[in-house]
Amino acid sequence: MNTTAMKKAPSSSDQDASDTKSGRLSLVELTKTFGDGGGEVTAVDHINLDIDPGEFITLLGPSGCGKTTTLRMIAGFEDASSGKVMLDGDNMAVIPPNRRPMSMVFQSYALFPHLSVRDNVAYGLKLQKMPPAQMDEAIEVALTAMNLTAMAKRAPSQLSGGQQQRVALARAMVVRPKVLLFDEPLSNLDAKLRIKMRLEIRHMQKRLGITSVYVTHDQSEAMAMSDRIVVMNAGRIEQVDTPEEIYLHPASVFVADFVGRANFLKATVIEALEATTQARSRAKVEVLGSETTVPSHPNAVDGDQEVVLMVRPESVRLAAVQEPAQRISGSLGQIITRVFYGETVEYEVETEYGSIVCVVSDPRQDELFQEGQAVRVSIESHKAWLLPAE
Repeated sequence: MNTTAMKKAPSSSDQDASDTKSGRLSLVELTKTFGDGGGEVTAVDHINLDIDPGEFITLLGPSGCGKTTTLRMIAGFEDASSGKVMLDGDNMAVIPPNRRPMSMVFQSYALFPHLSVRDNVAYGLKLQKMPPAQMDEAIEVALTAMNLTAMAKRAPSQLSGGQQQRVALARAMVVRPKVLLFDEPLSNLDAKLRIKMRLEIRHMQKRLGITSVYVTHDQSEAMAMSDRIVVMNAGRIEQVDTPEEIYLHPASVFVADFVGRANFLKATVIEALEATTQARSRAKVEVLGSETTVPSHPNAVDGDQEVVLMVRPESVRLAAVQEPAQRISGSLGQIITRVFYGETVEYEVETEYGSIVCVVSDPRQDELFQEGQAVRVSIESHKAWLLPAE
């Protein structure tokens, strides 16, 4: 194991990068079924995924989607029913979990209660029979990187949840695995600490360049930490892409609804248009009683299928109506509820097409709408996204 890379300060990017040449992970037709006969349940259904060395990938999805089972098959804690887990060209199926060049960070921290912080961090290095001098150096680097030096002699019971999680991270990273696996490691922490810890994890992972697979159901964690997000549903992959692409151009209504919040407006395609210079399909549609041009999923303008227009709440615009409306029609609506959060205000607007949620950032007090007030609803059409209805 190369401890020199960990020893250097963040300026040692060249040395750190030398350890990122390995860690290419591939899942090939990976499948897991439980039970047999008529009671058989497929938890993971023939998924394929290539992860580059040093990449941070998040498996995101609702409970029961197969993300944790996938992680456990990568780690070797679950045997795959079929398919392969390949690491740098080697099939991990023939390698037991304790021999795989991987480390896992658990939701429950999994620290040894009878060992000090330092001894917890040292545990994996002792199993590797690292020379004492080299081990001491690696431990000091790991403790320093996680701001744990002053707590080295404490027992886990004397630490806060965030401190315990940092010990678990230091223990996982000090052995310099090819792959780091995270099983919802921040779910036991309070909201503010989760935000702080996800930044610490991402900073450390970038510095060390270790291939990482992170499991969570928390969308904000996935968006903040990932190079790419794998959205899973019912054992299958719905979409693999960058956080920006998944949020702005989801592959399906499921992805759009699960990642962030979205309004789904009934729309009628008038005409399919040529793609723009970004090769993005476009369509002229009728929505909220008027025509507009919007970017489109390629399948949304293929045939005569029903479509919906996804509009994120922050892309909805409201304008005051001077005269009280006699009835709600077209783009005219009425404020049903208003919730003030400080940095944002959220409105629910009733229209003839259903309720629409609008979120306004940094609201001015003299521009706030009141419940019951009539408003004109519009959308930022270039930020909308036309999808096939499900």
